[in-house]
Amino acid sequence: MIARAVLATALLAASSALLAGEAMTGEVQKQATNWTAILMFLAFIVGTMGITKWAAKRNTSTSDYYTAGGGITGFQNGLAIAGDYMSAASFLGISALVYSSGYDGLIYSIGFLVGWPLILFIIAERLRNLGKFTFSDVASYRLGQTEIRLLSAFGSLVVVAFYLIAQMVGAGKLIQLLFGLDYMVAVVLVGVLMIVYVFFGGMLATTWVQIIKAVLLLSGASFMAFMVLKSVNFDVVKMFSDAIAIHPKHDAIMAPGGLVSDPISAISLGMALMFGTAGLPHILMRFFTVADAREARKSVFYATGFIGYFYILTFVIGFGAILLVMTNPEFKDAAGAIVGGTNMVAVHLASAVGGNVFLGFISAVAFATILAVVAGLTLAGASAVSHDLYACVIKGGYTKDGGRATEDDAMRVTKITTLALGVVAILLGIIFEKQNIAFMVGLAFSIAASCNFPVLLLSMYWKDLTTRGALIGGALGLLTALVLTILSPTVWVDVLGNTSAIFPWKYPALFSVTTAFVGIWFFSITDKSKAAQEARAKFIPQFVRSQTGLGAAGASAH
Repeated sequence: MIARAVLATALLAASSALLAGEAMTGEVQKQATNWTAILMFLAFIVGTMGITKWAAKRNTSTSDYYTAGGGITGFQNGLAIAGDYMSAASFLGISALVYSSGYDGLIYSIGFLVGWPLILFIIAERLRNLGKFTFSDVASYRLGQTEIRLLSAFGSLVVVAFYLIAQMVGAGKLIQLLFGLDYMVAVVLVGVLMIVYVFFGGMLATTWVQIIKAVLLLSGASFMAFMVLKSVNFDVVKMFSDAIAIHPKHDAIMAPGGLVSDPISAISLGMALMFGTAGLPHILMRFFTVADAREARKSVFYATGFIGYFYILTFVIGFGAILLVMTNPEFKDAAGAIVGGTNMVAVHLASAVGGNVFLGFISAVAFATILAVVAGLTLAGASAVSHDLYACVIKGGYTKDGGRATEDDAMRVTKITTLALGVVAILLGIIFEKQNIAFMVGLAFSIAASCNFPVLLLSMYWKDLTTRGALIGGALGLLTALVLTILSPTVWVDVLGNTSAIFPWKYPALFSVTTAFVGIWFFSITDKSKAAQEARAKFIPQFVRSQTGLGAAGASAH
């Protein structure tokens, strides 16, 4: 069987499915080995290994390793952010959503995009001016170092862990189909390459892997969209009308409202996508790789453009799949279903418009995309452990700042953590092979929106925020997101097999984000301690630095 059990939420109801790929349980039919794809991917590996070797020679300090020494330009960082954000399964998943549901397939694309203006106008510049390596630097700027760094680091690690598991399982399933390799071989290969990129090359190598991957993905998707439009003589109206005639749902594919059925789910999903994007640690970490706040703004501007363009392409690709894949028996199995499930329609479209060579190219890009995403996640996790927990909490800071941690100590912990994360990711990828893991990325977004985002936002903008408020409110948001996800239909029914869910909605963000903000507000305004008064007194100096960049690491006032 090709996809014996794909849960309904994996593509049609859960935002997590877009990033996790098909959340499949059961067996996946092993395809014939795609030697063209393997050769192209080997070329990618050789090139990126060369970059890793080059980057390793330039990693002479923790700043070089964590943030590429702040030497990445705004344009380069924008491409790298886009490469970090446009996962392979997002490419395959959104195309599949459009293929299955038409117009409504764009609901997730819009949700993801809405988060970027938020980052541009209220986060990017201040984040760069206040932070050094991680967003915990900003959240703890005027609050209790130990408490806030523990909360931020724990929230980051939870997000990274769930995101990483989903990517590893998604990688195994996708490569099993695209390359004809065994699942375990695919998972181990992704894990080993991830370790090499991060262990030796740090942020510089990871950045260039993401840039190359973004260029390849955008180029491949552009060619596919061009060929689809060429097939209808560049007449978009004809593309839509022909798709309506072919699709089983007919006119319904041009009507909104099919994927989110009630207002609470719609609002909750939107909050998770928008605020979750602004709280993802591996995305926020990228703003410390540029020289100053101006370049940080440019990064978001370029990233938003690239990502928006990419989502337009997936819309055309989805409708192109309806025209060129849906009625083609070459891409169907004996039962009449799409080979590999609907998440493979973009891959089949690549074969339809470009033959075996282009199919190999898209398959190789899909694998390269997963590598870029997991490398960014691993680096974010390693920095949370080595910088936030080890250097700043356990050792009380770096020696140059009066603490007991040397840069060599922090680098050693980073390398150990990278190896540990790689091994754990491989093991969890193997353990979760036959489980539905679509909810994990949805949970990662919900936790980022409920724990990381509120604390980060209010630490920069609300003068009355206190350590107690941030700690209790952030923890309440995190716990609420975890508990409600477990009690939701996605886990309680689909994974645990119960007949009905205790929490009736699939998305917890509306409730967990509200809980976080209310908790932070209440426990801050009722905090009359001396520490609270000191935190409030530090707001004006922090605000001046966030606006001007005076005193920011590597930044100049402007």
